[in-house]
Amino acid sequence: MRRSQLAGPVLDVAPLLLGTILRTTAAEGTVAVRITEVEAYDGPNDPGSHAYRGETPRNAVMFGPPGHLYVYFTYGMHFCMNVGVGPAGTPSAVLLRAGEVIEGVDLARSRRGTPTSKSNRDLARGPARLCVALGIDREQNGVDLLAKDSPVRLLDGPGFDGTPSTGPRVGLREAPDWPWRFWIPDDPTVSPYRPHVPKRRT
Repeated sequence: MRRSQLAGPVLDVAPLLLGTILRTTAAEGTVAVRITEVEAYDGPNDPGSHAYRGETPRNAVMFGPPGHLYVYFTYGMHFCMNVGVGPAGTPSAVLLRAGEVIEGVDLARSRRGTPTSKSNRDLARGPARLCVALGIDREQNGVDLLAKDSPVRLLDGPGFDGTPSTGPRVGLREAPDWPWRFWIPDDPTVSPYRPHVPKRRT
């Protein structure tokens, strides 16, 4: 994957990430995932984006050059990760939602606490599971995914030559109907769609 490919408009870049490989290397081993589902977020043009209201310490990575990993903590329990795209100063990002573990399956299963009786399908099916399987947390926020010595690398993979499926992003309160989620059709590792459900006041 070249940085120039990631420097384009987020709606052009997001589908290009389908079929790429995200590989993490740590002391305990290596895990690699083929990306099968993503969501696009277009900064100040997108009320669903973390950068909609400007730069903060939390979202600063989104304002940097393309190809860096933006990791955030959500719901007080999960990490999620994005690939920063677009030119520096344009805070667009692509959320990595799901993938197929193609290397380091045993390590991914150990991190997820998945019994051997369970299918590999769900190991990285959903953004939080994807982070756990790959060993991603806040420590990896800001890493350069294209640097050869990076512990997290975005690599060319088998790609996806067909037409991706599109639909609304998952669980958003703002702009819930924008069809900015992209996935490989009929891939079993794609996560189920869940709309935002407002919390009831007690």
